[in-house]
Amino acid sequence: MPSNPEPVAGLAPAPEDVAAVDVSELEHVYGDGRSAVTALGPISLRVPTGSFLVIVGASGCGKSTLLRLIAGFERPTSGTVRTGGEEPVPGRGAGVVFQQPRLFPWKTVGGNVDLALRYAGVPKPERARRVPELLERVGLHDVADRRIWQISGGQQQRVAIARALAGDDPLLLLDEPFAALDALTRERLQEDLRRVSTETGRTSVFVTHSVDEAVFLGSRVVVLTHRPGRIALDLEVGLPRTGLEPDELRALPEYAALRTTIGHAVRTAAALEGETR
Repeated sequence: MPSNPEPVAGLAPAPEDVAAVDVSELEHVYGDGRSAVTALGPISLRVPTGSFLVIVGASGCGKSTLLRLIAGFERPTSGTVRTGGEEPVPGRGAGVVFQQPRLFPWKTVGGNVDLALRYAGVPKPERARRVPELLERVGLHDVADRRIWQISGGQQQRVAIARALAGDDPLLLLDEPFAALDALTRERLQEDLRRVSTETGRTSVFVTHSVDEAVFLGSRVVVLTHRPGRIALDLEVGLPRTGLEPDELRALPEYAALRTTIGHAVRTAAALEGETR
């Protein structure tokens, strides 16, 4: 990310000492009694404003649970979650992108983005200006009038990202949004998302199984252990966020070294239960 990203339009800058996400001694249990399953924790994690945090780990390690807790879709069993210094509320303060786009198929591409702006309280004249801007940002300026069923799966995910950006929320949460896509489309959307995050300066939290995706997208990578998910590795990536083409970035020796380090951590953490670094 740029060292001093431009503030997101319409938002007051957060105080310097308030993290975009602050998780403290967080634990989450599903069920109760003998059937109770501890899915996550304890975890403590602080995400500064402007970071791109990637959470990676094997299936069942609690990655998506952690994201839902940050979004406010679930309440923690114990511990606290704060976003921008406040308890998270679903639909407020964070745009969320899921593995499936969850768009309205009876609306056009532009209509889906317009609806998100409408829910965000943006006046109609302003929406007419911002819909093309948001679609341009994700490379969809030429399909605004198409129905959702008339565009590809990759384009649908671009619409979902544009919709998540529509509310000018300072936080973007993404739960394996590219997992169901082919490799080429996935790489293109990774490049789009990396560019958009750099341009907007939003804080992003991204869940994935892919080590390469984690290294390419993240300014920081956290690896979780097998259930209950705890932090096995917390690593600043340190790669350039601007100035290099994707192929040039992936060709760096540092990129290969990070893939090796994180890949080893993921494989090791998949066998850990309740252990931490």
